[in-house]
Order: sequence, then structure tokens, then C-alpha cells
Amino acid sequence: MYKKWIYPILSFVVLIILWEILTILYQVPIYVLPRPSQIGAALFTDWHNLFKHSLTTLLEAVIGLILAAILAFFIAILMDLSKGLKLAFYPHLVVSQTIPVLVLGPIFTIWFGFGITPKIMMVILMCFFPIVVAFVDGLAQVDIKKITLLETYGASKKQIYTTLKFPEAMPSFFSGLKIAATYCVSGAIVGEWLSASSGLGYYMIRAKNSFLLDKVFASIICIILLSLALNAIVSLIQKQLIKKRMIRRV
Repeated sequence: MYKKWIYPILSFVVLIILWEILTILYQVPIYVLPRPSQIGAALFTDWHNLFKHSLTTLLEAVIGLILAAILAFFIAILMDLSKGLKLAFYPHLVVSQTIPVLVLGPIFTIWFGFGITPKIMMVILMCFFPIVVAFVDGLAQVDIKKITLLETYGASKKQIYTTLKFPEAMPSFFSGLKIAATYCVSGAIVGEWLSASSGLGYYMIRAKNSFLLDKVFASIICIILLSLALNAIVSLIQKQLIKKRMIRRV
């Protein structure tokens, strides 16, 4: 079991050591590629600013993720209830993912101003699709024989969903939610690049304009940590629901 963790950790440490040695040997300037030790120093010396901006990004990402999950949950149910609705709108959902997010950013800013709303809209746009697609597929894969059996006992649509479809399809919902949890921070960052006065995206732009690449890399580490933390929280919620037998194990 320990091999699952020890090999990635060892390869990561080797990579960091090589990075440090090569940047020293070739005297790579900090504005081209900072050394890992310089990135660590930036994390340590500027932690209060990074923490403040991380909170802003986290707030935008979490609100957007929750709204995307709620929206995806109900739209997936509507599509499962009505095959016509699914045939009418599912292709549009797929096509919507071909639109570059950066193109929509300025439009959201015009529509919703320079506050937190356009960032949340960017997060919703990036998170909605993986959740709704996974949940629609999960609902469609529920065994039709089980549904027919419940119907012969006179179960209503509500009872079929609460006793059979939701418990069996929720692992698919959580699979989409875990993917979305890793996207949501990136969505907030993209929104902050376009218009913001705080957040890690705003911090990165300011650091980049000053050629302080050690701070840019430090903010990237914060983004990775936030994404991993949100993914871990979603996994934890899923495990708790499995323990309480509210959803089936995958």
C-alpha cells in the first residue's frame, strides 16, 4: 500500500532536486525560472498576502461549485424524466463546451460588472458540464428490471427516484463533482485574470507584470493545494454518504 505514495513522492523530490541544481549550474535568472528554494522563500515571506487572496479565490470557487452542482442535479433529473428534453438540450450542452471560456469572460464582466458575480459565473460554466453529464449517464444506467419491479408494486416516480435511482446514480454524480472540484479554482482564476481587485488570479497578474516569477509559482502552488483540498472534501462527503448507506458503493 505504501508503494502507492512512496514512488510519486520520491520522483517528485528527485525532480525538485534536479530543478534546483540545474538552475544554479546554469545561473537561470529568477524572472525566467525561479529555483524551488526561491519559490519556497516567496511562500514563506508573502504567506499573509497569499492567504488573503486564496480566501477570495476559494469563496468564488466554492459558491460557483455549489451552484453548478445544484443546477446540474435538477437539470439531469429533468432530462431523465423527459427523453424529449434530453434529446433537445443534451447536444447544446456538448456544443457549449466548445466555446472558449476566455471569450465569455469579458461578456460576463459587461453583464454582471466587476464584482464577484462574473467569477462565479465562470466557475459555474466550467463545473456544470462534467456534473450534469455524469449524473445523466448514471440515471440512465439504472437497471430497467429493478425499475419495472418497483412499478409493478405501484411505486410512484418519487419513490423510484428516492429508493433506487438516486442511490445508484449518486456515485456518477460524485465522479462528475470531483472533476468539477478540480476545475472550479481554475474557473475562478480565469475570472480574476479578466477583472478583479483581489484573488490569486489578480495576485498572479501583478507578480507577472513585476517579473516576480517566484511569487507566480508560489500562487500556482496555492491553486494546486486548493484544488486538491476541494477534491478531498468531495471524496470525504461521498465516503460519509456510503457509510450511512445513502448512496451505493461504486
